[in-house]
Amino acid sequence: MPLVPSNYRPPFLFRNGHFSTIYAGAIRKVHGVIQKRERLELQDGDFLDLDWSESIQPTEKVAILLHGLEGDAQRHYITGSAKKLTQNNFDTCAVNFRGCSGQPNRLYRSYHSGATKDLMAVIGHILNTKDYTKIYLLGFSLGGNLALKYLGEGNPIPKEIMAAVAVSVPCDLKDACDQLLRSKNVLYSARFKKHLLAKLRTKQQLFPTKISEGAINKISTLKDFDDAYTAPAHGFANALDYYAQCSSKQFLPKITTPSLIINAKDDSFLGEACYPYKEAKDNPSLFLEVPEFGGHVGFWGRRNISYAEERILNFFKSIH
Repeated sequence: MPLVPSNYRPPFLFRNGHFSTIYAGAIRKVHGVIQKRERLELQDGDFLDLDWSESIQPTEKVAILLHGLEGDAQRHYITGSAKKLTQNNFDTCAVNFRGCSGQPNRLYRSYHSGATKDLMAVIGHILNTKDYTKIYLLGFSLGGNLALKYLGEGNPIPKEIMAAVAVSVPCDLKDACDQLLRSKNVLYSARFKKHLLAKLRTKQQLFPTKISEGAINKISTLKDFDDAYTAPAHGFANALDYYAQCSSKQFLPKITTPSLIINAKDDSFLGEACYPYKEAKDNPSLFLEVPEFGGHVGFWGRRNISYAEERILNFFKSIH
C-alpha cells in the first residue's frame, strides 16, 4: 500500500525526538491496569511469563503484546496499550521475553530480535487453551521486528491471526545498531549496555564454561555484546550474521496479514534503511505510517493515551 498519511500533531516540546523518547520512557506513568501472570513452560526446558489483562466485557479477541530491548510487560507502552485495548473489548497477553520477567531464565540463551519460535509457542498455547477466534499482534521496537519477521518468514499463520501493528521498528538491525553506536544515542546505548551486561554477568556465574569474565570485560559497545553473547548463544556466526538473518525488512514482501508499521522520522534509533517505503508500496497487506515526530516509542497523546495507542486500536478495529 502507499504511505499512510499521519495525523500526529504533538505540542511543541514533543516535536523533539529525544524529549519524546525520554518523556515516554522515564516520565509517563500508566495506572489502573490489572495483570494476572501465567507461566508458559517451553519445550526446551525454559519458560515465558505472560501477563494477562481482561476486557471489561467477555470477548473473543486477544492482542499479544511484545516489548522492546530490555523491556518487560510493565513498561508504559505495554500497559498503556493494554489499558486502551481492554477498554475496547480486547483481552491482552503481554509477553515477557526470556529473562525479562524479573526472574532469570533457565538456559544460557535468552531472547533476541528474531526469536519467532517463542512467539509461535505463545500463539500455540493461546489457541490450545483459550477460546479466542481473533488474535492480533502488537510489537514495539525489537518486539515489532519479531512480529513482522514471524508473519513474513514462511511460518503457517493460523487463520485466527487477524492483523499486526509494529511501532518504532528497527527492521534493518545493522542500520539500527549503527545508529545506536553514534554519539547522538550515547545515553541510550549506555543504558542498554548496563542492563545487558548485568544479566550477562549473572549468566556467567551460572554457565562459567560458556563465557568468561574476561570476555565480558572486553565488551564496550552493543555490537560487541552481540558478538560475544547474542550471536553464539543463539546459533549465529557473529553479530553481523545475526543482524542479517533476523532483520524483518527482508520478510516484509511476503507478509499477507494486514500489518501497520509506525516509524517516526525523528526516531534517533532508526536509520534510512529502517523505513521500508518500497516494501509497503509493493505489498497490499503492508501499511507504513511515518509521522514527522514521535521519537522512539514516544508518541504523546491527550488524556495520557498515546497517539500510537489510538492508531493501534483503530487499525485493529478496521480489520474484520
